[in-house]
Formats: sequence, structure tokens, C-alpha cells
Amino acid sequence: MAGNSRRPGARRNPGSKKGPTKGSGGKGRRSLEGKGPTPPAEKRPNHKAYRSGGAASSAPRKPASDDRAAAKRSPGRREDPDGPQVVLGRNPVVESLRAHSPATALYVAQNIEVDDRVRESIKMASERGISVLEVPRGDVDKMADGAVHQGLALAVPAFEYLHPDDLLEEARQRAHLARVEPLLVALDGVQDPRNLGAVLRSAAAFGAHGVLLPLRRSVGVTPVAWRTSAGAAARIPVGRATNLSRTLSAWLDESLVTIGLDGEASADLDHLDDVAPDAARGPLVLVVGSEGKGLSRLVRETCTGVVSIPMAGDVESLNASVAAGVALAEVARRRRAAGA
Repeated sequence: MAGNSRRPGARRNPGSKKGPTKGSGGKGRRSLEGKGPTPPAEKRPNHKAYRSGGAASSAPRKPASDDRAAAKRSPGRREDPDGPQVVLGRNPVVESLRAHSPATALYVAQNIEVDDRVRESIKMASERGISVLEVPRGDVDKMADGAVHQGLALAVPAFEYLHPDDLLEEARQRAHLARVEPLLVALDGVQDPRNLGAVLRSAAAFGAHGVLLPLRRSVGVTPVAWRTSAGAAARIPVGRATNLSRTLSAWLDESLVTIGLDGEASADLDHLDDVAPDAARGPLVLVVGSEGKGLSRLVRETCTGVVSIPMAGDVESLNASVAAGVALAEVARRRRAAGA
């Protein structure tokens, strides 16, 4: 009897090093529960059968907007074209500063080779009160998001657009001071920032008082557009309309005439008065279509009339910014002739 007795807690096997076990008090119960039967291969996302069997294509996907919102954004990323951006590269940076683009900071990577463009950029930024920051090259790499930056990055704030009502009021005030009728330009879906910049430059050169852009399917005033405008973006107000055709219709009620530019229109710019008498000399909105597609159907239907630009030769059509420049020059000529 004595040989079979043992003290409480004594080891059963003298050769074993394992001590007495301690219970979890039920806390580990869930970890001991099974996860159920293994699903078939075609229902397991990481299995080859899932991808080849088409189950992946039928699975619900997050909306693209959710994907973009979830992505980590840095200044200047393409997902947010209207937010703060970054101009990258020595030539773009120095050209933006020469055009007096609005900027909040100039980032210069440490230990880069300094040339005339870097010196001029630093000088102009310092003179305009823009912060000049020398930072590790890795910081500029993060801002560039993989793009070539050559050691220079210029932080540009988001452009501030006017509401269409405010744009019209601003245009009327500017026209009143100049003792002329309001002249505005509306762009229907122009998506090239260089075209937009060129239109802004022509609008300022030929006496327009504002430019209207649609909110969707249109480029905004990006650093490229600002640079192409050669500073005109700082001198002419720009508005954005949620619905361009609806805004143009409202402007018709405000006694403005809307003339669309269309390469297939039967009347040309020389006969503008046949389409709308005294259109060039009265309150006018010139509507320019997008590259390739031209005016959309709804916008065209909203216009008082449409005209083409007379051309010689076999050229099919003009670039949107060139067409806008030609039409604005003609309107300016007619206004000068009327005032003479």
C-alpha cells in the first residue's frame, strides 16, 4: 500500500521534466473550438481553383471610390487632382515660379547638384515668401510617389473656384469697370490641362471676364494648366458648375447669349450676327467643346446658336484652345469696331 501512495502534485514519471499543468479557467475554450469543415477549393480565395473557376469575378467588389478613399494619399497624387499638389522637376518648378503659381513650400533635396534652375527657384521662392526647405532625398521621393523629381518639389495649394452665380457677378463687375458687356468662356469637357491653360491665357488677352468649367469630365486648374496660362490663371476668375447645361440655361434667363463653337455648324464666325444679332457686342458666353467630341448634345441644345470657324484647306478641325483663341479675337475685334 505504501509503495502505491504518492504525494499530491508528485510527478507520475520521474524521467519527465513537465510540471503540473494549470487550467485556463475556460478562457481558451474558443481557441479549442473548430472552425467548421474546410470549404471546397473553388470557394477559397487563395486557391488556384477559386481564381480559375470564376468565383472571384462573381464575388462582390468594393466600389472604386472606396478603394481610392482607402488608399494612402500624398500631395499631388492623381486620385485627387483638385486637392493640394506637387510640381516636380527642375524645369516645371522654375516655370511655375516664373508664372507666379501659388505655392506654399519649395522642397530641395539634400546634396543635389545645384544648377541655374535650382538657384533661380530658391531665389524666386525666397523673394515671394515661400518656405524653402532642404530635406532628405527620401522625403522628396515620397512626395513624388515614384515620379522623376530631380531633387526639386513645389507644393501647390488647391485652386479655389467660384460658384457660377458668383462668377457671373464678378464678370459683370469687371465688365462694368471696363465699360463693356460681360464676356465669358465655358468649356464643355476639355480634359487637357495645356488646353485649359491656353484658353485662360487667350481669355485674359482678349478681354474675357471669366471662365466656366464643368465639375465632372473636365480638367481643373492644375499646376500644368497654371503654368501654360503664363500667369493668366491669377488674373481671370474661374468657376465650376455641377451641371453645365443647367447653368447655361440659367444664364440665358439672365439675358446672356450663348454661342457654341462647332466645326459642323452651317453658319461660320464671319456671319455671327445672322445667328444672334449683336451677339459679339452684348453679354456673351462662348462655349467651346472638348478635344475630339466637341459639344455634348445637352450643351449644344442650350446654346442660342452654334458657329464654325472658316478655314482654308483640308484641316478637319482646330484644337480647342486654338478655336477659343480665334473666336475670342474675333469678338474683341467686333467690340473694338463698335466702340470706334
